[in-house]
Amino acid sequence: MRITIVGTGYVGLVTGTCLAEVGNNVVCVDSDQNKIDLLNNGGIPIHEPGLAALVGENCDAGRLKFSTDIVEGVKHAEVVFIAVGTPPDEDGSADLSHVLDVATEVGNYINEYKVVVTKSTVPVGTANKVDEVIKQRLRERDIEVEFSVASNPEFLKEGAAVEDFMKPDRIIIGVDEDDDRAIRTLRELYAPFTRSHERTIVMDIPSAELTKYAANALLATKISFMNDMANLAELLGADIEHVRQGIGSDPRIGYHFIYPGVGYGGSCFPKDVQALYRTAKDHGYEARVLGAVEDVNNEQKKVILAKIERHFGPDLSGKRFALWGLAFKPDTDDMRAAPSRVIMEGLWARGAKVVAFDPVAQEETARIYPRHQDLSLVGDPYDALEGADALVVVTEWKLFRSPDFSSMARRMRDRVIFDGRNIFQPDIAREQGFVYYGIGR
Repeated sequence: MRITIVGTGYVGLVTGTCLAEVGNNVVCVDSDQNKIDLLNNGGIPIHEPGLAALVGENCDAGRLKFSTDIVEGVKHAEVVFIAVGTPPDEDGSADLSHVLDVATEVGNYINEYKVVVTKSTVPVGTANKVDEVIKQRLRERDIEVEFSVASNPEFLKEGAAVEDFMKPDRIIIGVDEDDDRAIRTLRELYAPFTRSHERTIVMDIPSAELTKYAANALLATKISFMNDMANLAELLGADIEHVRQGIGSDPRIGYHFIYPGVGYGGSCFPKDVQALYRTAKDHGYEARVLGAVEDVNNEQKKVILAKIERHFGPDLSGKRFALWGLAFKPDTDDMRAAPSRVIMEGLWARGAKVVAFDPVAQEETARIYPRHQDLSLVGDPYDALEGADALVVVTEWKLFRSPDFSSMARRMRDRVIFDGRNIFQPDIAREQGFVYYGIGR
């Protein structure tokens, strides 16, 4: 099948590459010439395990191409995926300008029947807006061309996006009830991913659009709830890790997304919770749980700073803090809304210096904080500890889980650990002479 993906971020690049991997002829279009040049020269603009190899293999096989030519992209496709960004506006609502710009280009150049699919995370009603924009352009061109608009939200986890796409737990297709042609087309497109058992769920478009937001909002709610419980556990003298095991063993709750920490970040949860809250408000409904989820998360990113202040006092002038982890989660270089940014900026504001290590996010960190006088980036986690007054663990990378405490102690000026992800055993750290602070412990 001939596929065009507009947008080469996480969603667009993974979608296009995985669809090419099963034999489709895919063109990925982006307005960013530098990004397209990078892709055509064998690089990729994001860190995602397994993706670079798949991109190279499918480019070499001629199934995957990258271009800035939206005209050719629209004419090429049987199915056009809109996978551009939907950043939050000032009021927290999703900015649909990029999505509707693509819809305009589709209306400008559509020449035969196509299925136009919103893959970006978009508020309820967006597919209707896309449909109307295309129809308006066709009226202005004074031509008639049949097309369908569908919603096909993504459920990809950064750090596991390729596997999630190739082995999906569900494929949501939102279409008009009587649009059998669009349903057949999309079922055929996704058939290679449902061979073992049927995972496709067909529903109306508004339900499909809401499903994506509801899923992310519920996962974010679990995180904020556990962080609330962790803060309460400290006050009550309980250990949240024991509580987590106790409630996670209930199959109605499960272990996913109940790890306490320094809050969630990334490109999805923060903006999606805000956008869904704003959508509810626009329809006269106060989504109180969603408001609380965001409030708790914003405060949770400051919990480590409060612990640091209680230990060292409010003035951290002359103090040196080692940070292990910068990305908002492991296996990605994504720094969007990362808790590390709140923690570093808070330390700088109090007069401290930061020496940080992350396996993949250091280049992105340097881009965000170019030549910051109080930030040093090092190539080894133990190098960050030299002369440090404390270690702050922010991202739960696997290589941090079994550290050499004796080597750590020799390098550090003061043996203090602020474990923002509860990856160390408190009793072991304390046996090694460290003062240990976790989350809810």
